[in-house]
Amino acid sequence: MKEILDAIQSQTVTPGGSAAVTSADFAALPLPESYRAITVHKDETEMFAGLATRDKDPRKSIHLDDVPVPELGPGEALVAVMASSVNYNSVWTSIFEPLPTFGFLERYGKLSELARRHDLPYHIIGSDLAGVVLRTGPGVHAWKPGDEVVAHCLSVELESSDGHNDTMLDPEQRIWGFETNFGGLAEIALVKSNQLMPKPDHLTWEEAAAPGLVNSTAYRQLVSRNGAGMKQGDNVLIWGASGGLGSYATQFALAGGAYPICVVSSPRKAEICRAMGAEAIIDRNAEDYRFWKDAHTQDPKEWKRFGKRIRELTDGEDVDIVFEHPGRETFGASVYVTRKGGTIATCASTSGYTHEYDNRYLWMSLKRIIGSHFANYREAWEANRLIAKGRIHPTLSKVYSLEETGQAAYDVHRNLHQGKVGVLTLAPREGMGVRDEEKRARHIDAINRFRNV
Repeated sequence: MKEILDAIQSQTVTPGGSAAVTSADFAALPLPESYRAITVHKDETEMFAGLATRDKDPRKSIHLDDVPVPELGPGEALVAVMASSVNYNSVWTSIFEPLPTFGFLERYGKLSELARRHDLPYHIIGSDLAGVVLRTGPGVHAWKPGDEVVAHCLSVELESSDGHNDTMLDPEQRIWGFETNFGGLAEIALVKSNQLMPKPDHLTWEEAAAPGLVNSTAYRQLVSRNGAGMKQGDNVLIWGASGGLGSYATQFALAGGAYPICVVSSPRKAEICRAMGAEAIIDRNAEDYRFWKDAHTQDPKEWKRFGKRIRELTDGEDVDIVFEHPGRETFGASVYVTRKGGTIATCASTSGYTHEYDNRYLWMSLKRIIGSHFANYREAWEANRLIAKGRIHPTLSKVYSLEETGQAAYDVHRNLHQGKVGVLTLAPREGMGVRDEEKRARHIDAINRFRNV
């Protein structure tokens, strides 16, 4: 791994596009027999049995192991991972909820001889990366060793016609590093070549690794015609507006001429939203919204109070779109406050998957609920392009070492973080990997926005 890291650190790209280390040099680098990776173990899936979700501790289930380098197949690439990040799917994997991910790996392993590689007694997790291509398999033409890349997390087979209009509809659609093995929280990752995208050249490795999953998810859910199809002037209610998903939804709303109403849970998070440019902010804790009377009964009076507060911030208008991801805790309120003919776009359900709402407010007011899950390659590419152009910025707040990944997942699980948290994998320190210092200087305040609060 040292030889690989030395080559990457020597990769100084000149204004003319040439590099000190060539693609042939990278292709000639010997691959190690093993690498360090963050894993969960199949024989530990019952370790949290009987505990409440909140009490399940990722620091106990996450391991840093030496694992063998996987075989490279057609249409695939091995990437030296410089940095990654923690998403909620890594938290779910680490606490074995809503079910252990080894069932995903077993089903995938039955698909083909090549897919059988993924069915292992350990799961290498992580659905983001920024790094450098080391090897490409047969049939890969768009990428070559030495290319600096980020990866989106959509893994598809595309052998069914169902996926050829929207690849998210492929019957064999999976999330890499969650429903497949060999994820990004590791020194080397195995990806399909159609997961790769150019690394934004003005960002460090850890900054470039942070947006991938959440940025693409927010783009499809809010902007894409496969999601809410946001337009200029829309009022958009964004739950958790300073968090991993919400921070990108807030940026997309502002960049697209919409009016975000940002729901947060603390003055500090409200400050972050103001720093992004949002004006309408609701601190749900300070205003003491309690949408549930008890574990089984919602309180419509609180929905009405919440709707009234929204209209105070929008000159009397209801919201056109709700960017929904908390799920059970907020869904009844989301359906109620949406305007007639409006849209509730939902994913994730981090507070619970069983949603309850009063259907009268949906059917009689012709509202729509749209389920949204990650993004297809084109949507992920467009979302990454906006990062590369400096129109949307990383929301990285803190960076951990690979050895500290368990603590990073714990902090995300307990909502102790802001925006996204990064993990250094091969990168020996923060701040490396910038290729365009001039562009970086133009956007440095926005890049550091979540660091400075």
